[in-house]
Amino acid sequence: MRKFKLLTLALVIGSASLFAASTEAEASKNEIRTQIAKLLQTPDFDIENEMTVNISFTFSSDGEVVVLNVDSRNRNVLNYVRKNLNYKRIQNPGERDKLYTMPLKITRA
Repeated sequence: MRKFKLLTLALVIGSASLFAASTEAEASKNEIRTQIAKLLQTPDFDIENEMTVNISFTFSSDGEVVVLNVDSRNRNVLNYVRKNLNYKRIQNPGERDKLYTMPLKITRA
């Protein structure tokens, strides 16, 4: 009976730590998204219609955003994202060398 109680206690503590880790990661992603959205607020080119672009990026050892891929054929969008996001520092960057993908919705101002 004593081993059963000890095993139950170990399972409760182990599962509690798993739930705590997942909420922290989600909060971190939301924070990264908010900071990146601030960097990409208003485009400096004319937009014909609304579009959604997927951006793949990671973080360097210095905490800088490194843009890996911009899912768009529009040269203005590519240049805009690279100019305003690539090698910019943000507060509380994510994990180094982890691939992040974020959709970016571009609309007319």
